[in-house]
Amino acid sequence: MEYLTKILQTEIYNGNSVADYLTLDFLVSVLGTTVSAVVILVLGFMISGAAQKRIKRLSEIHARLDATLFDFLSNIARYVILGFTLLFLLNTVGIQTTSIVAVVGAAGLAIGLALQGTLSNVAAGVMIIFFRPVKLGDFVAVNNVMGTIKAINLNFIELADLSNVKVIIPNAEVWGNTIHNYSANNTRRAEWTFSVGYGANLADAQRIITDTIMADPRSFRDPEPFIQVNNLGDSSVDFLVRVWCSADEYFAYQADMKRAVKEALDAGKIDIPFPTRTIVNVSD
Repeated sequence: MEYLTKILQTEIYNGNSVADYLTLDFLVSVLGTTVSAVVILVLGFMISGAAQKRIKRLSEIHARLDATLFDFLSNIARYVILGFTLLFLLNTVGIQTTSIVAVVGAAGLAIGLALQGTLSNVAAGVMIIFFRPVKLGDFVAVNNVMGTIKAINLNFIELADLSNVKVIIPNAEVWGNTIHNYSANNTRRAEWTFSVGYGANLADAQRIITDTIMADPRSFRDPEPFIQVNNLGDSSVDFLVRVWCSADEYFAYQADMKRAVKEALDAGKIDIPFPTRTIVNVSD
């Protein structure tokens, strides 16, 4: 009995003994604090999960909203709510959070300085997702790489180049460089230069070029095509041809018309010149 009395009189914290912490009031206080902490924790997880699902669902309901952006925003909202939940929980159990916030802030600053490159990619990723200069499926030229966008992440974008090779480009290099988005508009203007000899009948040559290109169903008549003599070269007369077409058909259309016009000029007996050099032998 004496041994038990000594244990109960043992000082634990701030002048309080074991007996002081075994009172009914203390036990009720501990129970209330525990219940409050559990309730705060459960509510925090429930609210954060509900907020995450609600924000994600916005992109599913409205097709014009970017799914990648709202997936990112939903994750940010969830972790922010969980962060506040942790602060409330620590305050409830009597732990002062002021010093913890200061330590976390200092640690965040140190981590930010150490990960400047990574964070710049994340910041650029947020800008790309928010302003949407490119989107999934676009055919683009970025950082001297041309290809189709397969994925947009917070750190990088993934392209499949013209040889279907997977190319990873950091977001900082995407946002900080010129982007050529060939899929942004539904139409494109194809351009060619066709050369004929100086002895050719220019009216016949222009008619053949015009008839051949405009006979193709991919050629748009509105906007009006431009087919005119543009240059008098050293050994040729050059026709500049500009015709609008669908962006999806641009590359095949441009290649097909080169061959079609060449064959049509040959059939029309229009000379297609090549560079020549005349050598004059001056003898004594």
